[in-house]
Amino acid sequence: QVQLVESGGGLVQAGGSLRLSCAASGRTFSGYVMGWFRQAPGKERDFVAAITWSGGNTYYADSVKGRFTISRDSAKNTVYLQMSSLKPEDTAVYYCAATVHTSRVLNSGAYGYWGQGTQVTVSS
Repeated sequence: QVQLVESGGGLVQAGGSLRLSCAASGRTFSGYVMGWFRQAPGKERDFVAAITWSGGNTYYADSVKGRFTISRDSAKNTVYLQMSSLKPEDTAVYYCAATVHTSRVLNSGAYGYWGQGTQVTVSS
């Protein structure tokens, strides 16, 4: 079965960097879009970034543009989220997800596969 396993979360000071990884397995992801979402306590799960498996298209939330970079290594079946200039408001559980609905990449409801999440905490 499909598995998405996130890693790389942790505690970092404001202004610091972290790189999240999402190891994908269980099927071929050609034609899929891989996304990162985040959810802070008491808030909804928000879109962060997405990338087509081909790597040709990337998408970012306005709040992370210029600070976060999504990429993928198809040979390793892994998607990355490089996060820089982190702010306390970036604190959340970060989830990796996959969808075939390439026209709805901003919508969490379009994603059929989800990882278990990894905690990112940014201290001020």
